[in-house]
Formats: sequence, C-alpha cells, structure tokens
Amino acid sequence: LFLATLTYDTLRFEYEDFPETKEPVWILGRKYSVFTEKEEILLDVTSRLWFTYRKNFPAIGGTGPTSDTGWGCMLRCGQMIFAQALVCRHLGRDWRWIKGKRQMDNYFNVLNAFIDKKDSYYSIHQIAQMGVGEGKSIGQWYGPNTVAQVLKKLATFDTWSSLAVHIAMDNTVVMEEIRRLCQSNLPCAGAAACPALESDVLYNGCPEDVGLRERLTPWKPLVLLIPLRLGLTEINEAYIETLKHCFMMPQSLGVIGGKPNSAHYFIGYVGEELIYLDPHTTQAAVEPSESGCLPDESFHCQHPPCRMSIAELDPSIAVGFFCNTEADFNDWCQQIKKLSLVRGALPMFELVERQPSHFSNPDVLNLTPDSSDADRLERFFDSEDEDFEILSL
Repeated sequence: LFLATLTYDTLRFEYEDFPETKEPVWILGRKYSVFTEKEEILLDVTSRLWFTYRKNFPAIGGTGPTSDTGWGCMLRCGQMIFAQALVCRHLGRDWRWIKGKRQMDNYFNVLNAFIDKKDSYYSIHQIAQMGVGEGKSIGQWYGPNTVAQVLKKLATFDTWSSLAVHIAMDNTVVMEEIRRLCQSNLPCAGAAACPALESDVLYNGCPEDVGLRERLTPWKPLVLLIPLRLGLTEINEAYIETLKHCFMMPQSLGVIGGKPNSAHYFIGYVGEELIYLDPHTTQAAVEPSESGCLPDESFHCQHPPCRMSIAELDPSIAVGFFCNTEADFNDWCQQIKKLSLVRGALPMFELVERQPSHFSNPDVLNLTPDSSDADRLERFFDSEDEDFEILSL
C-alpha cells in the first residue's frame, strides 16, 4: 500500500485520505470540488489560524501553568473561531497564507492578538484568567458556552477590531438585540478607552487610532456565537441537515465542539463527515522576533484536515457567524428563515424580531429561578456536566 509522505515544505501532495467523491466540499461558506480544486481546498484550510497546545510559555498569572496540554483544547478552539472572525474583519475571507510570502502588517496584528503572553487580547493567559469569573479555575476544562462568554468579555478591550459580540442564549437569536448592539456606535465611550488620535501608542502591536476611526461607522462588525445542545448524549439526527447548512453560509465562522472533553474547531463538511482543525498537538511556545514579526509556520496546519462522522459529534456545540455589515446580517437572517423551509431539517435555534415579553421556551431546561445564570448555562450547555437531569417543564 502506497502512502504519500506529507512534509511541511510543500503544498502539493496527494489527498490519500480525502474521499474521491462527487459530493461538494464546503469550507466556511465556500464550495469546492475534490476533483478539480484539491489545491484550493488545502490552501483554504492551511490559511486558517491553527492554535494547538503549547509548552514553555510564561506562567499564567505569574505562578500558574506554563503549558495547556490536557486542558486547553476548548480554549484553543475558541481562539481559532475568534481568529477567523478577526481574519474576516481585517484581511477578508479571500485572504490566503502562502508559506515564505511576506504577509501584511494586519496579519501579524491578528496573530499577535493570540500569542501566549499575558498582554495579548485573546491569549490563553487572558482566557484562563477571565474564566475565573465564570467559575472556572485555571487549568479546568471549558465547554463551548464558557469559552464564548469569556471571548465576548475579552473583545471589549480589542479597540482595534471594534467588534460587537453577541451570544444568543436559550436557542433564540433576537434580531432587535443584535441591531441595538451593532448600532451603538458612540464616538467615544470614555477618555480612558480613547487616547488622543495623535498618540502613536501601539497597544498589543496594533495602531490604536485605527479602532477610533472605525468606531464612528454606523454598524460594528458582528461576531454571533450561538451555544446549542443538539440532543442529550448524542446529536439528534434531525439537526444534521441544518448544521451542514451553517457551513454553507458565507457568514460562517464554523463550529466549536467535539467529542466529550475533547474539543475541535469544525470548518466544513463533505458528505456525512465534518472537517476540522485539531488542537491536540503540543508545540513549543513562539517568541516574537526583534522586528515584531513572528515565526508563523506553526500556526498553520499544512497537512490534510481531520475528518469525523457528523453522528459522532458531542451534542454540546457553539455555532459562529461573522457579519461585517448590516447587509451581511440582513442576508444571514434571510438564509436562516429559508432554512426553516428545508425538508427534514429541524431548526437548531429560533430567529425572532424581538424578545417575547413572556419569554419561555419549552425546549430549554427551566431551572429554579434562584439558580444563578452561570449555573444554568453550565448545566445546560457544557458537556463536562455529564450527570445533568431534565427537570419537570
């Protein structure tokens, strides 16, 4: 049996394990043919930012872990889905990473926001420490909802990207809430957040005034994360068609989830298989060079992407979308409405214009009113809670 040896110094290889199928391959809203576009598929996958376990980074909190092996996989998946949002925001969906080619500054600004050091916007250090407020001790495993909540908090400090991050709870996306969030663009929220325009202070390696100029635009780019539970212990087959459609939308940021306590970043599908990037590889932490450029090859997965049967997916996931403009959001709403007409596809969430005053959803666990929000979310969404029970509705 001949097996191609895959090396990191070539993009040209045989897809030994990629199915030769007439089925289209969907990667984050782009449709490809395996027969005519193998190279394009690989280039698209390789261009996604790939975050894995790292070792020998500065201790989290000064005295904490110096590696996230064994516990950081969902944090890394959160970084990947958010990095895809930043790539769309600052580089565009068509941007591609080509080994050895000099990349633009914005690429390094995006990458620097995730580097393993305490002052990067979305570093493992920031995510782990912000998670303490969500009831997670440093080194504890996260579920998809927890990482989404933490990233939302961290995004408020990223004035360069100036994102509106919305997490749709209770399986419901309320359009009015999102419009309010994305249109709340005041010139200045407060002096502390807005240093003088002439200042050339680089915060996190990013020019601060860029964020200021763009904060004056009428619509903030939207990152929409929807934590869902698509079944009790395994995914309900009725959701599979809807899940596939999410990867077909041009606004797709993919899905974070995986198998119980083993997280993956899903970027597409072919046939009945999901295509994903796997964080379960430990690499040495990367130090920025004197010039501020990073040795960046280890942040791009240069071999065929992993695949798994959709039926094996843990039912606890978070689906992500990026809407750069109001038109993108309106288009996304139209696509979601059309999805409800697809035969054999059960909607994964509801899209409503405004929050019903009597808001109650029969599909959501009604926990006692005195249980805290965080408890309710964890009980409902996180797959590390294997022993949850359904309370009477």
